[in-house]
Amino acid sequence: MLRFLTAGESHGPSLTTILDGIPAGLPLTPDIINKELTRRQQGYGSGGRMKIEMDTVQILGGVMGGETTGAPIALLVQNDDHVKWKGKAIEPMTAPRPGHADLTGAVKYGYKDLRPALERASARETTMRVAAGAVCKHFLVQFGIIVGGYVSSIGEVSADFGDMPYEERFTRAEETDVRCPIESAAEKMRAEIEKTIRNRNTLGGVLEIIALNLPVGLGSFVQWDRRLEAKLAHAIMSVQAIKGVEVGDAFENTKRIGTEAHDPINLQPSTFDLQRPTNRAGGTEGGVSNGQPIVIRAAMKPIATTLVPQQTVDLASGENAPTKYERSDFCPVPRAVPILEAMVAFVLADALLEKIGGDSLNEMKPRFETLRKAALEDLPMDNIPHVFWE
Repeated sequence: MLRFLTAGESHGPSLTTILDGIPAGLPLTPDIINKELTRRQQGYGSGGRMKIEMDTVQILGGVMGGETTGAPIALLVQNDDHVKWKGKAIEPMTAPRPGHADLTGAVKYGYKDLRPALERASARETTMRVAAGAVCKHFLVQFGIIVGGYVSSIGEVSADFGDMPYEERFTRAEETDVRCPIESAAEKMRAEIEKTIRNRNTLGGVLEIIALNLPVGLGSFVQWDRRLEAKLAHAIMSVQAIKGVEVGDAFENTKRIGTEAHDPINLQPSTFDLQRPTNRAGGTEGGVSNGQPIVIRAAMKPIATTLVPQQTVDLASGENAPTKYERSDFCPVPRAVPILEAMVAFVLADALLEKIGGDSLNEMKPRFETLRKAALEDLPMDNIPHVFWE
């Protein structure tokens, strides 16, 4: 139902995206998107590029009179740093950096210089993911669905969230430059990043992305490529430097026996709703949303561009050589929160559109209100034997 493509290079004139499938009637202004673009540029441990660029979006299509028309939404962000590169001869890049797309890109596309791979594989591309995701987040809010995130660990420092409500975590995360809701852990994370900067190295971490107030029934188990958690994992793993993902307590559940790994189903006597005291499944069962919060954890590696040289081979000379430093973050983890939120919002917006359809918000909202819930009144059982195969 929804799709988007991004285009542009890290130091090219601009970055663009076309988001297709957003229904008509969604109020949309540049400020809604710019707020998310600004969040992407904030976070302790970011590199010098964030001091150069002041990302703001131009809406070039799909919006008229402050509302979406149902046509593809075209978005553009200018690269302010492009003026330093335009019309200038660029020093050859021939020594691939371990962990980057330099070498694999050259093998795949036959480049005579490694820079084309760097330029397109760069996380600068996520600018437009955040722009498209901002529209999707805003769309989901019209149905009361909230997507938020925060940092749960950086390096060896982890936060214990206890019973802190998710929305409070989202709010507190934005009050610190490492996007961790727990102040004591945030201070230690900042110190860990400072130490890494002094050592001219890089640092990774774990992020948590949460979606609240989703209805039951998004996704499907009838085909492998329609499973909701599979789509979410795909989207998360597509982000630069993300090397692992889990839904709910996936890895902790491997240490538990079956009766301790799942979420009991209880009947709420006053409302006859079916409820769960835990959420070890992370909001999905059998590829379908179950009404619990979607909980995703993503592992972000230390990025490969380091001030301390790493061993590589200069492809021009054919000799062992150290890597050359390209401007980058020391710790991209805090800045990755809005990027992963954007990708989750895109998948969930697509799943919601698939579920209820509609070309405009006015069509969709009444349909949303009539969705079946996990309640006895919405689950009539005839309680008789059936012959399923003749």
